[in-house]
Amino acid sequence: MKNSEEVILIKGEFTADDAKDVLLNLINFKINFHQMKNFGLQERTGKKDEQSLKRIEELKESKQQILSIVDEAKAASAKLKIDSTINIAVTESSVAT
Repeated sequence: MKNSEEVILIKGEFTADDAKDVLLNLINFKINFHQMKNFGLQERTGKKDEQSLKRIEELKESKQQILSIVDEAKAASAKLKIDSTINIAVTESSVAT
């Protein structure tokens, strides 16, 4: 296994509606992930997951930015070119054994 990998997540040209579907599904999935993570921690410990709550707010801001871009493209009858690469790196575990 390599120490790091690049994976292409999204690559192509999309209509405004298709771009909106792809990007909002991704953002909404991430928001839901962090909401469930926060819920799980609260159920187990009674404490909020501050990192997840912060990330939810960041993702909501990104969602609004995406909606604005998509609306502009739709108004101009333009397509959107989207390229998204994920960089994955293996790090040392912080779990004590």
